[in-house]
Amino acid sequence: MSDEYGYEDESPYGTDYGAGDAEAPGGDDGAGASRHGGRGPERTFAALPPAQGRGFATSWWGRAWLQALEETALDGQQLKQGRQLSRKGGVGAVSVRPGRITAMVRDRDGTAYRSDVLLQQLGAEAWDRFLDMAVDRAGHIAALLDREMPPHLVEDAASAGVELLPGIGDLEPECTCGAWDHCPHSGALCYQVARLLDEDPFVLLLMRGREERRLLDELQVRSAARAVRLGDGGESGATDDAEREVAGVPAGEAFAAAGILPPLPAPPSAPDAPGLGPSLDTETPPAPGIDPAALEVLAADSAVRAHRMLLDALAPGHEEQPLPAELTPQQDAVRLAADARPDARIGARLAAGSGRPPADLDAAVRAWRYGGVAALAVFDEEWTPDPEDLGRARARLGEAWEAGERPALRASGRARWTVAGADLQLRLDRDGRWWPYRKERGRWVPAGPADDDPAGALAGAEDGARDGMSGVGAAD
Repeated sequence: MSDEYGYEDESPYGTDYGAGDAEAPGGDDGAGASRHGGRGPERTFAALPPAQGRGFATSWWGRAWLQALEETALDGQQLKQGRQLSRKGGVGAVSVRPGRITAMVRDRDGTAYRSDVLLQQLGAEAWDRFLDMAVDRAGHIAALLDREMPPHLVEDAASAGVELLPGIGDLEPECTCGAWDHCPHSGALCYQVARLLDEDPFVLLLMRGREERRLLDELQVRSAARAVRLGDGGESGATDDAEREVAGVPAGEAFAAAGILPPLPAPPSAPDAPGLGPSLDTETPPAPGIDPAALEVLAADSAVRAHRMLLDALAPGHEEQPLPAELTPQQDAVRLAADARPDARIGARLAAGSGRPPADLDAAVRAWRYGGVAALAVFDEEWTPDPEDLGRARARLGEAWEAGERPALRASGRARWTVAGADLQLRLDRDGRWWPYRKERGRWVPAGPADDDPAGALAGAEDGARDGMSGVGAAD
């Protein structure tokens, strides 16, 4: 009969189960511990399905359990056979109680053997030290409640003189097959228990002598007592605890866990396209001041930006690239209009946010699509080159075309040259690149991306004019 916690009142192996145990649970001397647990609390786990195609331990503590087994066993071939038995489902229901785990294991020929593995229980003093340590670190209690056993919990327990995980020689086998070392049956049982430990580290604590309900009750009592002490003037202790909580994981602890932690999984591949945002066109009216259409634009923009950032992060050499400059609200309004392609109503709101009339926002969007922040700066600003930069620019204009092919250029500003007799213009940016512009409806608008060669930039703008493509249309 089991209660809602899964604890069994009677052993499934009959009244002679554990016969000959010398000590009752907890009946140690407080300093040592008994390998042969008395009746005490017990949990029985149903037989697990075969483990075809999967490992026996994915948690680092489950791997530590198997490491103790594999370093203890003298015959690796016996363990290999045990691993095969466990993988094929040869282990029956597993009974766990303080100091002992038991299961019936069926051999390849169907013969059943009762196999036990003994693990030394912790004494009363050791449990006191463990409980005091856990109460001092709130994160330890939270981890246990989440069925986790972080490395720093084990390390802190070891620092308090409490070894939770088994070491070499700590897993002592007993089997009715008569083997004195770890036989295939006790090995199969240990491999099966590693799967149980993955799901619930309290299985290990029960083997060490404390069942979950009692352990949590004791932690609750000690936590309440500690809170009372702090309320009576223990503020400095609370500050010290808080400082310890944010101190991180000691380097020695991380290094010690490296041999048993599983490797990190490979990063997933990037999706081909940004995800679709939610539709807010519902029958429920929005709250006052909420514009569902604007929210849909922001959600879609967030998906596009996240996808772009992911692709950048996965690109080779990403870590060597400089951090992008933070956009001003006016620049970000142009970027959002360029990426989201909003309708006219939302576009008018973005124009207001960028401080531009709608027609000016259209031209700014075209600039953004050609070259981002740099192109937008060329569109918005007119700068004055110093005499040396201006001389280099003029020389570059003179060298860009073959003799007789150079168009008639006239200075139209401090860093701008207009083609005489044509609605085309070249603008020089602060990095020495040339940007083509075209006059449309009496306004100069971006006509192509930048080029280090002024002839190439101008040719790109002329090609666009021959094709009948405007800047916005080309980008759209």
